[in-house]
Amino acid sequence: MEDLFEKQVVKISQAPVLEVFIDGASSGNPGPAAVGAVIYKDKKTLCNISKFIGKATNNVAEYTALICALEYLLNIKAKRIIINTDSQLLANQLKKKYKVKNQALKELHLKALGLFSYFDEVKINNIARELNREADRLAVKAIKEQAKVAARHISMAGGKSELQRET
Repeated sequence: MEDLFEKQVVKISQAPVLEVFIDGASSGNPGPAAVGAVIYKDKKTLCNISKFIGKATNNVAEYTALICALEYLLNIKAKRIIINTDSQLLANQLKKKYKVKNQALKELHLKALGLFSYFDEVKINNIARELNREADRLAVKAIKEQAKVAARHISMAGGKSELQRET
């Protein structure tokens, strides 16, 4: 029985470490919001995530970026991950240095912690904004693309939004 256990421990410890850079962006607080994430394996880009999430605060967008990345990582059966974020609040709440007081963030925080339990190893790093430019670019890109879609809809409606046309 010991041999089986030792083999499993060795197998787990040899799983590759995937490095993740996450960022949430909000144009206004709250305002149109999006998430960006870059996932690396052996310093090579494995996946980019860029997704519009609707109206949200910047902190909700940060947590949503984390959750989107974690869900992707679970789908590819990652076991060891390093999360890099430029959000001091997010990093310190996840490390349980700060309390989570906001109700919307409490729910997202609990969801993230629940997802962490599926991984063998999770490390959280609070990094400088300059080191998180690609994740930020992906989040901002999603907001800009959504703004273009909205502008096209307004243009197609004769310069009026859906609400303005009904009145």
